[in-house]
Amino acid sequence: MPSKPRDPQAERAPWPISLGALLAVLFINFPIFIIFLYAFTTDEQTFTFPLPGMTLKWFGVAWGREDLWAALGLSVRVAGIATLVALLLGTLAAAAVSRTKFFGREAISFMLLLPIALPGIVTGIALRSAFGLFDIPFSFWTIVIGHATFCVVIVYNNVVARFRRTSWSIVEASMDLGANGWETFKRIILPHIATALLAGGMLAFALSFDEVIVTTFTAGQESTLPIWIFSQLTRPRDRPVTNVVALFVVLIMAIPILLAYRISQRDGETQLSR
Repeated sequence: MPSKPRDPQAERAPWPISLGALLAVLFINFPIFIIFLYAFTTDEQTFTFPLPGMTLKWFGVAWGREDLWAALGLSVRVAGIATLVALLLGTLAAAAVSRTKFFGREAISFMLLLPIALPGIVTGIALRSAFGLFDIPFSFWTIVIGHATFCVVIVYNNVVARFRRTSWSIVEASMDLGANGWETFKRIILPHIATALLAGGMLAFALSFDEVIVTTFTAGQESTLPIWIFSQLTRPRDRPVTNVVALFVVLIMAIPILLAYRISQRDGETQLSR
């Protein structure tokens, strides 16, 4: 009888590779572990090891900070609106680039990717200069515009990849059977790109929620949660509270990133099975 083929993913990696992967994980995540650890310290001002004591009082202090809740609410609103704008513009751009041919298409594709490739400080300076040129006062909406510039890239990358893997013959068949443009989009195109939109939207929300550099140049007097955390670093007695907030930000942001990863992975397995 023929032997059952071995699953390459089921084979154990050689110990040097496993050790290297473990060291990489520790190197990347050790600073986050320090933040988690010192969210429970009894020492208000210094980082001493071992910890002089463990306490949960800083969680209660953080809960009662009204400025913290205001910054959190602002970050959620900005990230939500920036994500919606990115879903709309990123999907339209992906459809235009992947399904049509026109002069300058490659240049436009490159320009769409540029905001995420440029250093954040360059994007921030460019946006600040543009707002100043048109006498646009800094406000909630300037933050949204700044975040949408790079969130569009995230959605565009996900959707354009899905469009390139989708057979356009099913769209042509829908039109041949009498469906109009809206019905074809609702019944054929949208189900095919739904998971790409969901994953792109989650990643865009997470990226917008923890953005600091672009926000610094576009916020004016507004304070998002990352800006609030950054400002607390100059207040030594607030370090444990800052660590508590950072802990929750890491945990909350891990959820959409993990879901987006799982959706993309599952969708990739479905495409391969077809």
